[in-house]
Amino acid sequence: MQSYEEIISDLKKRIFKPVYFLAGDEPYYIDLITAYIESKLLSDEEKAFNQIVIYGEDSTVSAISDAARRFPMMASHQVVIIKEAQSLKKIEDLQFYVEKPLASTILVFNYKYKTLDKRTKLYKLLDNHGVYFESMRLRDYQVSPWIERYLLIKGIRINPEASSMLTEFLGTDLHKIVNELDKLLITMPESKPVITTGLIEKNIGISKDYNNFELQKAIGEKNILKANMIIHYFGNNQKENPVNLTIASIFSLFTRILTFHYLTDKSKNNVAAVLKINPFFVKDYETAAKRYNVSKTVHVIDLLRTFDLKTKGFGDAGTDPGDLLKELVYKILHL
Repeated sequence: MQSYEEIISDLKKRIFKPVYFLAGDEPYYIDLITAYIESKLLSDEEKAFNQIVIYGEDSTVSAISDAARRFPMMASHQVVIIKEAQSLKKIEDLQFYVEKPLASTILVFNYKYKTLDKRTKLYKLLDNHGVYFESMRLRDYQVSPWIERYLLIKGIRINPEASSMLTEFLGTDLHKIVNELDKLLITMPESKPVITTGLIEKNIGISKDYNNFELQKAIGEKNILKANMIIHYFGNNQKENPVNLTIASIFSLFTRILTFHYLTDKSKNNVAAVLKINPFFVKDYETAAKRYNVSKTVHVIDLLRTFDLKTKGFGDAGTDPGDLLKELVYKILHL
């Protein structure tokens, strides 16, 4: 299975495959590959007669196959792009075209939020005669390294605290992450190509002092004053700081603390690798493990599960989410 970089490299060299089936639950790379094919493969004159966009909801596999079998007019190739291909019925019927695709057609499927069963004949044919690309959503721990790589390519560095702050706030949606990063790049001073928490606060609106990353740190240190200030801010700004996301963030902290306790090799590099964190933050987990032994860590995880259910209406009738968070954090800090 080709990577995004390999596909784009081949396209730039004008090495084309007759079918590109772009699947998966992360639309970012699917959109990038499609946009490149749509904008770069044909000249403007060629596009007029040789490039069409079809929407899966409005078409059938049979009609798409017929369009793909047409020969280009005054061009070496025609491009047929199927957007929202996940809406197509009987996608397995595509195998009859993929068995003998027309070399002069570049047929592109945007099959977002779904994947093909790799045991099917269609998948095997695509693997042999075309490109099957699967774009999977990043895991939480993969986001910070991704942000750092994205910026490094552009000659920009980001502080570890700033990277973690963005990860906590933006989640794993790459379109959203790139949109916010590009906004930051516009405001970057040329003399100092480093993204800091201050720059993020100023241009994205995330508070550098009151966010889930800082709350994790305060709880890990058992800094009662700082933790209370943050949850008070969250209580007054619940729309921007949903309690369920905060609980998920604290849960992530304590599952890592528990893992840390059971590590036999507590060297900096091994801890970073196992916990899937930047080595810069290993000291935070060393501190947290001293504050919360195994028994306390397990108890906190149990508390988090209980309060997560309460925020969803189980076992609690109508308590304000901000008040539930205050109670939860109080119980954690006073173990």
